[in-house]
Amino acid sequence: MKICLSFKGRSALGLLIVTGLVTGCAVGPDYQRPEIALTLAFHAAATDSSRPRPPQMSPPAGLAAWWTGFDDPALSKVVERAAAQNLDLAEARARLMQSRAVAKVAGAALLPAANLTGSLADGRQSALSPLGEIGSHLPGYPRDYDDYALNAGASWDIDLFGGLRRERQAAVADAESARAQADAVRIAVEADAADAYLQVRAYQARLAVAHRQEAVRKDLVALLTLREGEGVSAERERHEAQAELEAVRAAIPPLTAGLEIELNRLDVLMGAQPGTYRAELNGEEPLPAPPDGAITASPADLLRRRPDVMAAEQRLIAANARIGAAISDYYPKVSIQALLGVDSLDASEVFSGRAFQRQVAAGFRWRLFDFGRIDAEVAAAKGKDAEALAAYRSSILHAAEEVENALSDLAEDQTRAAALGRQIAELNKARRQAQDAYDGGVISLIEVRDADRDILNASDQLAQAQAGAARAAVASFRALGGGM
Repeated sequence: MKICLSFKGRSALGLLIVTGLVTGCAVGPDYQRPEIALTLAFHAAATDSSRPRPPQMSPPAGLAAWWTGFDDPALSKVVERAAAQNLDLAEARARLMQSRAVAKVAGAALLPAANLTGSLADGRQSALSPLGEIGSHLPGYPRDYDDYALNAGASWDIDLFGGLRRERQAAVADAESARAQADAVRIAVEADAADAYLQVRAYQARLAVAHRQEAVRKDLVALLTLREGEGVSAERERHEAQAELEAVRAAIPPLTAGLEIELNRLDVLMGAQPGTYRAELNGEEPLPAPPDGAITASPADLLRRRPDVMAAEQRLIAANARIGAAISDYYPKVSIQALLGVDSLDASEVFSGRAFQRQVAAGFRWRLFDFGRIDAEVAAAKGKDAEALAAYRSSILHAAEEVENALSDLAEDQTRAAALGRQIAELNKARRQAQDAYDGGVISLIEVRDADRDILNASDQLAQAQAGAARAAVASFRALGGGM
């Protein structure tokens, strides 16, 4: 505990002089950032001969608009509109305004407060009141009177032991936490908008594949029906082909419903009623590929890049400062009040020397017999500080977990997409060979259609893998704190 100067004196001037000497004295612990043991690099970003190295993503240095790396104007338009119009972000910014106002109030508590008051009264004194009983026996006692008053007053709670300064530190930290939380909401909105857009494009690509699959299966059913009529094909084959056609048709409604959900989600993220911007995203467009690049951030960088981590630290700073504010109640509180003005029953003499009045007073308050309650308040403040410390450490671990998961997902999805691309290339070669064999009369058209089916099935999986890789890249940017 710090030891502050004490003062016993008779004048307010002396008290002010000593106040200036102890201005820097504030009881309670000063904040020290906790030591957090973090590795130099992310595990998923490390080179490992036993697994493929992920094609890691990061925005170019200083680039806040990370989504421009996808080189998709429609994606950029969606994300920027969401950042400008999202209502959750508007709420977060309003909370930030409130927190900043509270911080200003806490800062103002350190300064003297002044006010100007005035009054005009027209009254009649009761003859039965104590004053009236005495005055009524005096000759010429007037029961009716007018009173004119104008006063300037000032008061100052002198922060001898730093309680008010600790409260201001806590309020400023709360405001900084609200700012970081607003940044976190912004990054989340930008990432959610990008994610919804990518899912829209993925559903559109998969629906296009499904419709092509439906057309292929319909052609096969028609062919088998014709061959059955000619007695060349068995009825069983037609029923099997029809069943496969219905399976393809059954897969289309869930894809359509998923597309509708993502379109509605995207409109709400952009602060609009579902359906508002749907027309802008009609039509099949290719999925944008994630930008190439290498991760330059380390786990330690999360302390300054992740808004949620920064917000957690500011809450820890606020909790630490409130320990000092609670401890300050062990010490006396001193205040000074002053009054300067005029008060007169005669309007013609309101500003005369006889009407002038002044008062200077020093106040003193000490919770001398309430230390048990103060002990409890200090213990509660320390408990809040311990809770905030655990939350801060936890936020760092969860942030690192999100980065590791996103980088791992990105690596695996891109590895899967590359394998599916090679599979489709081989299937296309087999399809061409099947067509040549059919043209030569070696195989039937059914086998050619089966080759088409295999290509389309692999194309659907490829669309999912590409969407997964793009979404994992977005998750990586989000986990790393966006382009901050």
